Amino acid sequence: MKKNIQLLIIDPQNDFCDLPADWLPVDPVTGRATLPALPVAGAHADMLRLAKLIREGASGISAIGVTLDSHHRFDIAHPTFWKTGAGDAVGPFTPINAAQVRKGDYLPKDAAMLPRALAYIDELERRGRYTLMVWPVHCEIGSWGHNVHPAVKAAYNLWEDSRLAMVQKISKGSNPWTEHYSAMQAEVPDEEDPATQLNTALIASLDKADLLIIAGEASSHCVKATTEHIVENLPSGNTSKVVLLTDCMSPVGGFEAQHQAFLDDMARRGAVLSTSATMLSALQANA
Repeated sequence: MKKNIQLLIIDPQNDFCDLPADWLPVDPVTGRATLPALPVAGAHADMLRLAKLIREGASGISAIGVTLDSHHRFDIAHPTFWKTGAGDAVGPFTPINAAQVRKGDYLPKDAAMLPRALAYIDELERRGRYTLMVWPVHCEIGSWGHNVHPAVKAAYNLWEDSRLAMVQKISKGSNPWTEHYSAMQAEVPDEEDPATQLNTALIASLDKADLLIIAGEASSHCVKATTEHIVENLPSGNTSKVVLLTDCMSPVGGFEAQHQAFLDDMARRGAVLSTSATMLSALQANA
C-alpha cells in the first residue's frame, strides 16, 4: 500500500544560503551583486541535494510544506531596534540579555519600547531556550532574500505540476516583538497574535503522515526549534515517523554544538536520522 510521505522544508531561503557568485542577481539600484544576509556554510549544497531528492522522488511524495522566515526590517532581533547605552549602533550577532538592558548597556532606539522589550527578554530567559540574538536584517518580506532557493523551487514546482497539487507555504516571523525560530510557535507567543501561538492544526496535519521528512536551514536554530515543537506535540506520540535528512541541513557558524546536540536529542526521542540518498530509495519504492 502506498504510504503517506510528507516533506517539510524549513526556511530554504536565499538569505540563508551560501550561494556561489553566478547564482547572485545584480541589484539594479546599486549595480552590485545582491548577497545573502545570513548565509549558512553548506546550505547551497544542502539545497541542491534536496532539490535532487524532490525531482527524482517526486512520485513518492504525498505532500510538501515549506516554511518561510518572514520578517519586517524593524524587529526586536534586528540591529534596527537597538542602540548601545552610548548611542552607537548594535552590530549583528550581538547577544543581549535582560541584565544588560537593565544596566543600560543596550536600549531600544525608541525609549517608549523599553518596558515591552524588557518583558520579552525576561520571558525568553525564563523559558531557557535561547538568548536574544541580534541577527542581520534577513528574510525581509518582499526581498530577494525572502525567496526560496531557485533549485528547490524549480523542483517542487515540477512536483506541483505533475501532481496537480499545491506546496503549502507556512509563514512565520512577521511579529516584530518575538523571535520565531519554530514554524510551529514563536519563542514567546503574543496572546494578541494567533500566528505566534502553537499551531496545533498544522501539527495534526503533519501527524497524518506515515513518514514526515524534515530538511532545511538552519539545523542549529529553525530546523531544531520546529522539529522540537513537532516531536513534543504530535497527537499520535509516534516520533519514529519523523525523519531528519542530515545531509540537507547545516548549522549557523559557531553553533555546531547545538546542531549535534539537536540530532542526538532527536535520535534519543525516537526520530530517524537519515540521508537524501537513503530516502530517495524509499520515495521511489513508494511511487
